[in-house]
Order: sequence, then structure tokens, then C-alpha cells
Amino acid sequence: MKQQAVFRALADPTRRAILKQLQSGPMSAGEIGEAFDITGASLSHHFTVLKHADLVRTERRGQFIVYSLNSTVMEDLTRMVLDLFPAAGTRGGKR
Repeated sequence: MKQQAVFRALADPTRRAILKQLQSGPMSAGEIGEAFDITGASLSHHFTVLKHADLVRTERRGQFIVYSLNSTVMEDLTRMVLDLFPAAGTRGGKR
């Protein structure tokens, strides 16, 4: 996992909103774009950042590009963040 790229991607509210939309399942770029009042070029930039961070996967279906969450990276990120905070009742941050 490219931590810098992941945190950069998650720092933007538009990209977090895109990821939130993808929680319900794969969507085409057009379907995702309907929820935002931004240009296609801006949306494309957000997709590029998300792909670079490996947070989304793409699949070409005919003339459409369909985006889906890369759950593996999200699971790795969750584990990493949880490891930053020791469980209640542990000493020295070790489990």
C-alpha cells in the first residue's frame, strides 16, 4: 500500500464522497459524475488520484469505464490505522 498516495486521496472531500458512492457497488464514471457539480476534467482528476492510490479498480465494459472499491487496500488501511492506537487496557501500545 502506498500510504502517502492513500492519505492524499482521502484528504479530499470529493474523493471521499466518490468512495462512499462506490460502497453500494460498481458504478460507471457517468453514474458517479451525476452526483457532482464539477467538470468532467475535474472528475477525471479525482479518479486518477484514487486509482494511483489503488483505492479503486477499473474495468472497461464496452465504451464505459466502471469503477469499484478495492476492498483489500481499504482493509489494509483500516488495520494500519487501528495499529496506531493501542487497545484499551494495554501497556506500551503492544497487544
